[in-house]
Amino acid sequence: MLSRIQTDVLVIGAGPAGCLAAAILKKRGFEVAVVEKQKFPRFVIGESLLPKVMEPLEAAELLEAIKEVGFQEKKGAIFVHGDKVCEFDFSEKFTEGWDWTWQVKRADFDKVLADEIERKGVSVLYETAVSKIEFSGTDSVTTVDCVDGSQSEIAAKYIVDASGYGRVIPRMLNLEQASSLSPKQSLFAHIKDEKRTDETRIIALILKDNTWAWIIPFSDGSTSLGIVSDAAYFNSFSAEPENQLKEIIESNNFLKARFGETEFIFNPKKLGGYAISCKKLYGEGFVLVGNATEFLDPIFSSGVTFAVESGHLAGNMVADFLEGKKVNWEEDYSTYMKKGIEVFRAYVEAWYSRDLQKIFFAPEPDLEIKRQICSVLAGYVWDMENPFVRKPRRALKSLISFLEMQNKPIR
Repeated sequence: MLSRIQTDVLVIGAGPAGCLAAAILKKRGFEVAVVEKQKFPRFVIGESLLPKVMEPLEAAELLEAIKEVGFQEKKGAIFVHGDKVCEFDFSEKFTEGWDWTWQVKRADFDKVLADEIERKGVSVLYETAVSKIEFSGTDSVTTVDCVDGSQSEIAAKYIVDASGYGRVIPRMLNLEQASSLSPKQSLFAHIKDEKRTDETRIIALILKDNTWAWIIPFSDGSTSLGIVSDAAYFNSFSAEPENQLKEIIESNNFLKARFGETEFIFNPKKLGGYAISCKKLYGEGFVLVGNATEFLDPIFSSGVTFAVESGHLAGNMVADFLEGKKVNWEEDYSTYMKKGIEVFRAYVEAWYSRDLQKIFFAPEPDLEIKRQICSVLAGYVWDMENPFVRKPRRALKSLISFLEMQNKPIR
């Protein structure tokens, strides 16, 4: 007979979404067990945060622990296409709220969160993988494979699946579905960066149609450099990732001037097939949070924002349920999260259709519209007072049409 752990809530995954949910549930008086398949610290991308994340981190009482580490502050973003530059300063955004956040090495950031929830009394079991879940109403018994080769069971009243790309429950219950976005690949590395001039803002550098680079400076003097494109672009370079990234750097004047003579801190890595969706975000006895729900694209750095927002919201709603309160998962969780996802999806689509570049690099931008778009880029995608959030596709389409009319020659 397997040994059994009894807990109120089982959280699968110790990334930001799982840690937020666990911290909220513990704060509200529930016993929480977290199982994490990997050993921390571990490498993961998603290194540029948005100011919106600061609110749930503060509510979960995790913010001070992060502040103590000294991560690089982030105050905005710069978009570059040849000699065209568009700068966003989060302090000038339309929506009230935080106007700065951090750029982080996720191995360190995620470890800080996990260590802090352990300090608060949450049990975190590393190198522990879920192999089976049996539901009985909202109660469940989960079988896990432990690092020593043994198995054990965890009985819980509710499960929060924060398993990220592992997508434990979506795969078990056949909830996965293809993303509406075209498939992309990312090639990336950390690199020594001695030529930086503004470490407080990330750069999105357009290399060609549907191809761009992220440049994310860290507080230790290194920088994350990543290239995002389709397979055809990468296949035009050497097959080996290190030579591939070197050749891409050499092929672009901006990248060559900044990184051409520096060295990689680790061998470049490639990731693909990360855009994926889910048929539903909850079910009897479980809720999906973070990348277990949906991941869009690296542009605009929305991943961690959705992770902490969903973890915070789900943690409170599970607590409400366990306290006997009425919970409307469809309206208050699924509809809410999908609204934010759909806002960012509209901007991702506009980025790859190049419509957004027409807005960003317009010669005389409307400052009020720029403030409203800045709020989206800061993660405030639930502010219905912002027309570029309320109906994002309509607002973007109307603005594009207006800009095209302005540039149309008079006959």
